[in-house]
Amino acid sequence: MTPDTCAPGLQPGQLLARGVARHLRAHDFTCLEEFSPERGRRLDVMALGPKGEFWIVECKSSRADFTSDCKWEGYLDWGDRFFWAVDTDFPTGILPPETGLILADGFGAEVVRMPEATPLAAARRKALTLRFARCAALRLHASRDPGLGLP
Repeated sequence: MTPDTCAPGLQPGQLLARGVARHLRAHDFTCLEEFSPERGRRLDVMALGPKGEFWIVECKSSRADFTSDCKWEGYLDWGDRFFWAVDTDFPTGILPPETGLILADGFGAEVVRMPEATPLAAARRKALTLRFARCAALRLHASRDPGLGLP
């Protein structure tokens, strides 16, 4: 079964995000895809770990997708660790070596390179945790009441 037949309509980056979320869930992380830590920023995957740590995962489906992204460095202030998620055909040598690396597909993933932790300040962690929880609760509510709409 190919990823297209198991998840019709998902874009390549969304398939990577799904595989990442499945892998991280197996390690007791909870994930939100397309999460906005603040207005004007949208992370592909924000993962909240069992000890309250935040991991950011940016999913890149091609070299062009990576080279056209000039905003990723602005995401570093929003997580304790930053990762790229790519498939096995991606030229990983172009990724910054100080960042994390996850190889993924639509079914799962594997952390290949763990970046050093850069812990969030306590005030930012508290605000981010609240925003993460509210976003998750709103999405759950909207899944049960589609007429609700999301902000």
